[in-house]
Amino acid sequence: MRRNAKGNSLMKILLIEDDSQLVKFIEKGLNQAGFSVETAMDGETGLSMALELDVDVVVVDIMLPLMDGFTLIQEVRKSRPGLPILVLSAKRSVEDRVHGLEIGSDDYLTKPFSFTELIARIRALVRRAGAYPEATRIEISELSLDLLSRQVMKGRESIELLPKEFALLEYLVRNKGRVLTRTQILEQVWGYQFDPESNVVDVHICRLREKLGDTGERRLIRTIRGVGYVLKEDA
Repeated sequence: MRRNAKGNSLMKILLIEDDSQLVKFIEKGLNQAGFSVETAMDGETGLSMALELDVDVVVVDIMLPLMDGFTLIQEVRKSRPGLPILVLSAKRSVEDRVHGLEIGSDDYLTKPFSFTELIARIRALVRRAGAYPEATRIEISELSLDLLSRQVMKGRESIELLPKEFALLEYLVRNKGRVLTRTQILEQVWGYQFDPESNVVDVHICRLREKLGDTGERRLIRTIRGVGYVLKEDA
């Protein structure tokens, strides 16, 4: 188990994926989220690493060279029945998802995907495994985010957010005080397939502010002109 500069343990993820561009994208995002990442580009190497390394979660594609993901999962389950496994695949049929779960995966996420959803699912698997107890609620200013029910409270008022709106708010809150570019937000919330020229971030920020009643000079979500957005509590 690795440790960060402060000596805190880092969750280690084994990513088994043969798309090199996607590997770089996921590895970068997981590192930024505080995970340690090991990678494998084919099923045989991935299986060997899953059996030998001290990892907390395996994220595996199905269509892999040398050994497919379904076979890999079955082999891992023979020796490590309690290791959390998340399938990340472009195979979207109900039959594929059911098969993946029946042979031993713990969760199944289809491509294209929202990176915040990937992070949330990984953390959920870790919580279920009991290895890293993690807070299920985040509070900032008057807001309270329930990460399990995906609900937001402002004081005693419940605020209904759409899934992407909640993911956007969660990403801003987890990066409180950090200026986030529109590209960073698109990558993390909308996933690795997005249109960099889209105004979807600005539209969702506007809707989020309206629903939160985040107006005036002391607003939480602030615009950094020409750059992006930052969430701050101070005046």
